[in-house]
Amino acid sequence: MAYSYWLARLRYCSKKSSFSNAFRDSFYHNKFQSSTRHYNLPSTIPERTKTRFFSWSSSFLPLAFALSAGSFAFQSQNIQPSLCEPPDLDSGKVTIGGKASTEFVVKGIHKQIPQELIDELKAICQDNMTLDYDERFYHGKPQNSFHKAVNIPDVVVFPRSEEEVSQIVKSCNKHKVPIVPYGGATSIEGHTLSPNGGVCIDMTLMKRVKALHIRDMDVVVEPGIGWMELNEYLEPYGLFFPLDPGPGATIGGMCATRCSGSLAVRYGTMRDNVISLKVVLANGDIVKTASRARKSAAGYDLTRLMIGSEGTLGVVTEVTLRLQKIPEHSVVAMCNFPTVKDAADVAIATMLSGIQVSRVELLDEVQVRAVNIANGKNLPEVPTLMFEFIGTEAYSREQTDIVQRIVSEHNGSDFVFAEEPEAKKELWKIRKEALWACFAMEPNFEAMISDVCVPLSHLAELISRSKRELDASPLVCTVIAHAGDGNFHTVILFDPNQDEHRIEAKRLNQFMVYTALSMEGTCTGEHGVGTGKIKYLEKELGIEALQTMKRIKIALDPNNIMNPGKLIPPHVCF
Repeated sequence: MAYSYWLARLRYCSKKSSFSNAFRDSFYHNKFQSSTRHYNLPSTIPERTKTRFFSWSSSFLPLAFALSAGSFAFQSQNIQPSLCEPPDLDSGKVTIGGKASTEFVVKGIHKQIPQELIDELKAICQDNMTLDYDERFYHGKPQNSFHKAVNIPDVVVFPRSEEEVSQIVKSCNKHKVPIVPYGGATSIEGHTLSPNGGVCIDMTLMKRVKALHIRDMDVVVEPGIGWMELNEYLEPYGLFFPLDPGPGATIGGMCATRCSGSLAVRYGTMRDNVISLKVVLANGDIVKTASRARKSAAGYDLTRLMIGSEGTLGVVTEVTLRLQKIPEHSVVAMCNFPTVKDAADVAIATMLSGIQVSRVELLDEVQVRAVNIANGKNLPEVPTLMFEFIGTEAYSREQTDIVQRIVSEHNGSDFVFAEEPEAKKELWKIRKEALWACFAMEPNFEAMISDVCVPLSHLAELISRSKRELDASPLVCTVIAHAGDGNFHTVILFDPNQDEHRIEAKRLNQFMVYTALSMEGTCTGEHGVGTGKIKYLEKELGIEALQTMKRIKIALDPNNIMNPGKLIPPHVCF
């Protein structure tokens, strides 16, 4: 469903970016002119939710990272699969998600959904459910990913309350039908696939701010609210929520993938900014994971267990978030380097200097070229570092001066900085638009995006080794890094319909993953596992860790209805 994704991106761009009209109009004409669809949504769904579904003419949503979804086989009502064998999805020749996985199309077993369950869902949700094919197709295909599945959801429901979610899950568990939690649909690792059909639970009607505690600097929200909407709500109070994944990401999905963003170097990831959760388990029970206290040593840390579980253990229905004060002053700076290693070395030196930067972002020369093409700019096409410093006016300027000296000691040049709001916004656009600007070079291709992360001291070596492979590849590849915490992305542009493109993209991605793992890093710093990264988990974590995860999964979800197939590779047994 790539068309819907690109069209959604066009809608966002016209409102939020400086993307050139000529490129946008040409891109729209070439890619979408003959693909417009019309979708009928339940009449009680709010207008904001409706516009997210195929409002062709007005938005351009950058690639974004967060959210849980569902895939893999669901069990028959009478036969439980062996704990030591993956369910047979294709005559015993299952490779999807396993150690030898090479396919992008996730297979599954589709079973007729019982009419009794449909009737129960209708009683629970009233008009807030649909069997419409177009809408089910939209919910069953990733909007930001090349991953595909053989099936789509049988039903899409739009619960309005925690109690409705509990009743929906309880009914699905009774009938042993898989469920797929769904939020902003901004994930990129196949999180929203539904290869076994089942029930998609769209959480976007649950978007209330339930309580704001200004003196405690926390807020209680429902999972369907987006982080950008939340920050608009908080701004008049001088507060903000500091995580910034791609536009469109919702708080529930951000919890599910344990996401972060460019501000993680200062404020941490989702696990550091969630105080407590309320979660509906597979049997319909509603569990509160912690109190609202800033710290607690009471019992198992169920909050952290649920964060990053990608909907495999429960459906998040309420989130208590830690907030921050909006900084008094900020400075945005940018500088250039002859090589990506020089740029990475400066990022490391800056962190070791003790300066508490709020952002350190790296773009390679290919990515800067993409920004120039997409926006009609004339930036030097060389590796570039971008910084943001926050605090008092004096402190921000002091940090800027120190980093400027560090840059000059590492072959840096063209150090510029801005303090005026419009000038800062113009500089920071270069980074904000980077992820989608690369499609200006290959408008008809898809993107495979790496997400490796290593201890900071290994970042320069990892980027240097990866860059040699990327530059030698026939595919167009760009590098974008959260250089302050060792996390970097490579956007590999390829045509998934061409075998040689798929093989080369997979080779590059696997090279970076294995190189990162050899440096005690991870295959995913912030995007999550989904179906795309599941094949790397045993090498990263070891079979014992995966067996422990599976024991937890079976204990909380014995019927395997909660996003089955996520996180735990199908070959894992005990």
